[in-house]
Amino acid sequence: MAIADLGFRGEIADLYHRYRHGYRPAVLDAITGIFGLTNDDLAVDVGCGTGQLTLPIAARVRAVIGVDPERDMLQRARDAARDAGVANVTWMLGADIDLPAIRALLGDGSVGVVTVGQALHWMDHRTLFANVAPLLRPGGGIAVVTNGTPLWLHDTDWSRALRQFLEQWLNTEVKSGCGTDDQSQRRYREALAAAGYEVHSAAVDYDVELTLDELVGGLYSALGVDRLPPPSERPAVAEQVRRIIAPRNLVSEHVHVAILAGRMRRQPPALCLRD
Repeated sequence: MAIADLGFRGEIADLYHRYRHGYRPAVLDAITGIFGLTNDDLAVDVGCGTGQLTLPIAARVRAVIGVDPERDMLQRARDAARDAGVANVTWMLGADIDLPAIRALLGDGSVGVVTVGQALHWMDHRTLFANVAPLLRPGGGIAVVTNGTPLWLHDTDWSRALRQFLEQWLNTEVKSGCGTDDQSQRRYREALAAAGYEVHSAAVDYDVELTLDELVGGLYSALGVDRLPPPSERPAVAEQVRRIIAPRNLVSEHVHVAILAGRMRRQPPALCLRD
């Protein structure tokens, strides 16, 4: 099975690293608490991108493997780890379909948590959940983390206007919630339960102000390299977006981080019977 080309290469890797939200300490606190992570644990971050979740979780465990199908994303992640002085992360070119190979490498029951940050909508989640289970130690699990609703799907005037502009510009509907919508979350929860996990959830909410540059950069990071406008056209795009958010060059974004956790059931202690 070939890995699909999602277009997150070239300049997109730099845009993704610069403009996508990171994960706040409260998100890491929730993941650490649900799975009881310690500095003896291993973690695997599938669909790691440029390391937004990989690097902060590295501070909570012994080591992390970041897995992504895009070489440019991994190179940007390596650079970010070097710049931050994070030395307990290794990077693997691969995807969710490579979990059986990772299992063969690490062994059964060897991993405290497998994380998927804002990437599950690209994957076959049922197969992923099944493949993750043998890797996990008792009490460990998989954390599916969605990092905010797409910019064009907020219930605000600026977001609705932005969506209208995007649909005219791209000549297509832009309605995908990228796994953040209630229907997708319900489907993931049901699939985790069907795969035998104990299902837990947590959320972190905050508001952030975006400048015009951050808003445009966030949009570009989601387009894929094949739909990215050439540099000569970008001032016109920025001007269109500026008109949407005028008279201010700021918009307020509410970020809802949803954590859906599937935890392996702990085995009961063995009974010791007297002769």
